[in-house]
This record gives sequence, structure tokens and C-alpha cells, in this order.
Amino acid sequence: MTTSERASTGGSASQQPPVVELDNVEIVYDRHFLAVQGVSMEVQESDIVALLGPNGAGKSTVLKMISGIGRSERGEVTRGSVSYKGEDVTNYGANEMVDRGITHILEGRRVFEDLTVEENLRCGLYRDGRRFRFDVEDYRIAFEYFPQLEEILDLKAGYASGGQQQMLVVARALIHRPELLLLDEPSLGLAPKLVRDIFETLVEINREEDITMIIADQNAKRTLEIADYGYVMENGQVELHDPAAELMEREEIKEFYLGTSGDESRYRDIRHYKIRKRWT
Repeated sequence: MTTSERASTGGSASQQPPVVELDNVEIVYDRHFLAVQGVSMEVQESDIVALLGPNGAGKSTVLKMISGIGRSERGEVTRGSVSYKGEDVTNYGANEMVDRGITHILEGRRVFEDLTVEENLRCGLYRDGRRFRFDVEDYRIAFEYFPQLEEILDLKAGYASGGQQQMLVVARALIHRPELLLLDEPSLGLAPKLVRDIFETLVEINREEDITMIIADQNAKRTLEIADYGYVMENGQVELHDPAAELMEREEIKEFYLGTSGDESRYRDIRHYKIRKRWT
């Protein structure tokens, strides 16, 4: 999808190239397993983009190839291209993408359990195994958005609650000062109130720090509520894409993700998870 096409569908137009652009991307693992095929998407500067879909749809794979982590897991873009701010970065490694300002928060709240909260935060100050700066001011951004962390700095991260651990991984990423933040299932395993708090904080970070975000999450309602644009994936392909507000009004999304379809009898008769294609 080109920038002009994105603009015509209600997305944000820009004179600058998209922060991220995938053009007909095919991703293969171990040279044999096809995980993603024909995926095209754009992420405009300062936007929050929702990447939705069931388990196995390819959401995490797409994020990993953008951040370069997929290369370390024997993934490869075998067709199409990945661009970052107009630069072709297809099959670049994670170290190269980190240097370009991309930070990836993986699924599962990956904290260093035997390190304290402060020591975990300090890991955000390292690149290529070297600390690139250190100042008390570096922690300001973490405590500004997650003040609870300042109260548990000496606590080992493994003893922190699930919500505190999620705050910690986001705060650690912020200390790294990213320009693009990729979040994989940030709501996983959290109570509804914590999910609401985390997502509201993500909006504040996006608006106040001007950090572009891609959020892959199965909590479609909460993700679409904060997103500017959304893509729905299934079986390694993009099946739907629209501005987030318009996606929330589509019957497919109401039916399969939000549980608010007006036709209750039809909803009960559904036996499988399939989004209908409606290309125009």
C-alpha cells in the first residue's frame, strides 16, 4: 500500500517516507518454513499502529523482522523488502536496527529475574555490550511514566508483580530513547485495570515523547481504541487494514474480535476463525 493509497483510506499523509514500510514481504524460517507471505504495510511517523490477529497469524514474525531479531532466529525475508525511514533494511540484524532507534519489547515480560529493578533499568543504557551514557536524568523518563518503579528499585525483578514487570520492560525500553517502539502482546496475562493503565500510559508516551509504535496484541478492543491505524493478519497474510476507528465498525472485527456483532444467532453458529476478504 502506497502513501497515497493510505491517505485515500483516511490514514495520515506525510511528505516524509513512512517510518516503516513492508512491500509484499515473504518471510521464511530455516529456508523451508513459510511464515509470512505477501505482507504490505506502512507505519507513519508518530502513529500508533495496531497489528491484530489470532495466535500463529504472523504478528510476532513481522515485528521480529522489522527489529532484526528474526535474523538471529534463522528467519529471512526471501521476497519483498523492509524499509525504515526510506532506507532498505531488509534482513538487517538486530544490532543494526537498534542503532537506528528501534527497540523491541518481546512477548512475555522479559526481565532479568535475578537482577534488581534498578539493574534492569540500567540495562537500557547499554548498546553493543557497552554503556553509552549514565546519568540520573536517564531514569527520569522511566519514573515520569511509571512512578511505582522508583519505590521498588531494590526489589529483584523476579519478585515483582506481572504489572510491575510490564512497566519495567517498557520503562527500560524508554531509557534506550527509541524512535520506534515495537510491543508484542503487552496486555498478556494482566488484569483488565492494569491493561487499561498500561495502554493509557502508552498513549501518553506516544504523544509526549513522539515515539512511533507498533502494537501486536490479541486484545483488539483496547489496542484499536488507542491506535491510529490497524492491520489484521491471519495465516501469515494481511486480511484487513483501515484507520482504527473504521476497523472497529467493521462487522468482521465486531464479530470475531470485539464480540459486539448485532447478529447473535450468526455469532453462535461460527465454527472457525476466518476473516472474510472484502477487497474493493
